[in-house]
Amino acid sequence: MRTELLRFNGAVERDPAIDAWMKEHGGELGAIAREWFEAMRKCGDEVRELLHDGCPVACLGDAPFGYVNVFTAHANVGFFHGATLPDPACLLQGAGKFTRHVQLRPGTATDAAALSRLIETAYSDIKARVENG
Repeated sequence: MRTELLRFNGAVERDPAIDAWMKEHGGELGAIAREWFEAMRKCGDEVRELLHDGCPVACLGDAPFGYVNVFTAHANVGFFHGATLPDPACLLQGAGKFTRHVQLRPGTATDAAALSRLIETAYSDIKARVENG
């Protein structure tokens, strides 16, 4: 079954709204969000970004692949096509049709290598989806 890709208008190379969002979300949770959103930004030259539904979103062009968000006690690193991503470390949570997220808490160990691989895989996945229609 083939589905249309989700697309967002307005993605830019560096969105000042995201920098403002990061400044508003300080402390340990904000630092977690900044660290992992920066990893998304570094995936490739075609990465664009925008603020969508109140959180920073990383896109390949106009096709989103990842996001971060901060809550009261945790931060999420999420993936728009996370339900199809390989996750041998079992980091992904969620039961939706498409998205999955990794919940990160201050003071709790994170498998940084596995999360980095998820981000890289999400980027490669969206790139293949865009290039192959």
